[in-house]
Amino acid sequence: MHQAIQTIILLIISNIFMTFAWYGQLKLSEMHITTDWPLILIILASWGVALLEYSFMVPANRIGSDINGGPFNLVQLKVIQEVISLSVFTVIVALVFKNQPLHWNHAVAFLCMVAAVFFAFLK
Repeated sequence: MHQAIQTIILLIISNIFMTFAWYGQLKLSEMHITTDWPLILIILASWGVALLEYSFMVPANRIGSDINGGPFNLVQLKVIQEVISLSVFTVIVALVFKNQPLHWNHAVAFLCMVAAVFFAFLK
């Protein structure tokens, strides 16, 4: 159980960095901080943040994978990662991007993801 919790915590941290690497530049543009930056500089800055993402994602996958003695097979690990990714993304959008409202269909989509986790763990 310790490996499962450790994997999930690392995946959450990784996905926070991932969300900021992918979408943080949009917020910086919205705040008129990077509007004059060349695209290559924005890409390099995002890669820098993505390096932090990988620094948590790779250990999460190594610890969590049953290939290395962890509790999850590859499909389970990927489904967990996707649910965490979309959950973190949703929280960050709600907190940081105030002009992007969430609707009922987003809640239904989230419930479908929870169902995906359920089915991925069925024996």
